[in-house]
Amino acid sequence: MAQVDAKNRAMRASQLELEAVVAVARRGGFRVAARELNMSSSALSHAVAALEARLGVRLFNRTTRSVALSPEGEQFVGEIAPALAAIRTAMERIDEHRAEPVGALRLNLPLGAGRMILSPLIYEYMRRYPRVTVDMVSEGAMVDIVGQGFDAGVRLEEFVPPDMIAVPITRPIRSIVVGSPAYFSGRKLPRTPADLAEHRCIRRRLGSGAIYRWEFEKRGEAIEIDVPGQLILDDHDLMLMAALAGEGLAFVSDIAAAQAIEAGLLLPVLEDWSPEYPGLCLYYPSRRNIPARLRAFIDLIRQLAR
Repeated sequence: MAQVDAKNRAMRASQLELEAVVAVARRGGFRVAARELNMSSSALSHAVAALEARLGVRLFNRTTRSVALSPEGEQFVGEIAPALAAIRTAMERIDEHRAEPVGALRLNLPLGAGRMILSPLIYEYMRRYPRVTVDMVSEGAMVDIVGQGFDAGVRLEEFVPPDMIAVPITRPIRSIVVGSPAYFSGRKLPRTPADLAEHRCIRRRLGSGAIYRWEFEKRGEAIEIDVPGQLILDDHDLMLMAALAGEGLAFVSDIAAAQAIEAGLLLPVLEDWSPEYPGLCLYYPSRRNIPARLRAFIDLIRQLAR
């Protein structure tokens, strides 16, 4: 740690010396250059002398009345001035990123989660921060968000890696069985999970490739069922579409199915067998040096949750 601090101090001293030389050359004198850099004339003179000593070259010809660049000094200043200007610009841009949300907010999330948070969260964020581009990449499988350059990920809380910081986005979610009135016409409603054996179900393929076994729980009794069905899908919206078309029963989140249920287009069944589980979370790797664009997104999530 001491070696790192010493190296950082040496770098800052070197940049100060370079800035001092450029300021004196631009202003034509030590006193006015010192005022520009907000330092004393003696400190400025010492910085220039230290650089000249290290380079082994006189950069300025000094008299009691004037200060002028030597030929070597003219060449040196001509080469370092553009580089120092570029460094100052880069530092200003970094300050801008720290103070105001700009740039691209890159999020990795499942497709269904993306649909769930677009409104109001993403749309409201874009309205508030027009200088930020929201780049959402949808994929079912978990990825290394740090290694692949994402600011954050969105997953169900149970799938958030333990070394990540999690911020809840949605309320707790329930997975429910739904079917259309047309599908239930002439069929008995299932009263227990075992009754699903007599129904046509829309099965789900997980990101791992495995077929999901529908999970139920009631009074401490947990059941997993590999339901029967001709149709296998890997997207919640497609499962909802198939259920709305009367092609079978779907096992989806209550949030995703809420509008269709309220409109009477889908009927929920086995609700007493459908326990709650933690909802969607935003997750990211560290509380240190969080980009302003991500910090603003986290603040908005918490504001909307209230």
